[in-house]
Amino acid sequence: MKALLLAAGFGTRLRPITNTIPKCLVPINNKPLLQYWLENLTKVGITEFLINTHYLHKEVEKFVEQSIFKKQITLSYEKNLLNTGGTLLANKDFFNKDEPFMLIHADNFCFCDFNEFINSHKNSSYDLTMMLFRTKTPSSCGIVKLDENAIVKEFYEKVNNPPSNLANAAVYICNYKIFTFLESLNKKEIDFSLDVIPNYLGKINTFINNNYHIDIGTPETYAEAQNFII
Repeated sequence: MKALLLAAGFGTRLRPITNTIPKCLVPINNKPLLQYWLENLTKVGITEFLINTHYLHKEVEKFVEQSIFKKQITLSYEKNLLNTGGTLLANKDFFNKDEPFMLIHADNFCFCDFNEFINSHKNSSYDLTMMLFRTKTPSSCGIVKLDENAIVKEFYEKVNNPPSNLANAAVYICNYKIFTFLESLNKKEIDFSLDVIPNYLGKINTFINNNYHIDIGTPETYAEAQNFII
């Protein structure tokens, strides 16, 4: 299985920390965030990684050059940001037609049983599996409502007074068939939450991460992540 690690964002909410270091490389307990993803996913059989870059891309390139995972990583620099779906579509040729792949916002700090996550997707009949977690700040997240089979039936992207605290972790497993839909949109910049997820309502398998997941997008959540003990 391959994985796309999205690492191109500006990390504006985390300034001044991200003035000189990209969000994907901020240290948590003295280890770059991206390093956690590479280590954890390699352990469960992810063999190749595609990392998109933009902001402070030279720093990411330097990190990869020095990484023990260097030979497993392909970098894709975006002169203009394409959003999640756009980046995915632009790198269609990286993925294998006959196997699912992971799509991950690498600015999250995440620990879970990734084997269970993978098996959840393989045991479903759907082309998309979404990781979920319970958030303390639901109005800042994409919130879901599930049916009796744990399939996403409603999705609320950063609204006031959302109906629950069950949030999209921005970690997905997709089947290659998703590219057919992405191509049908006929545009380069594709927002996954606004352009893709609404089309798949009633067809999104879910996996709840009951271990640990946090968006380190603010100084407060970044400080909280430093207290996590593996």
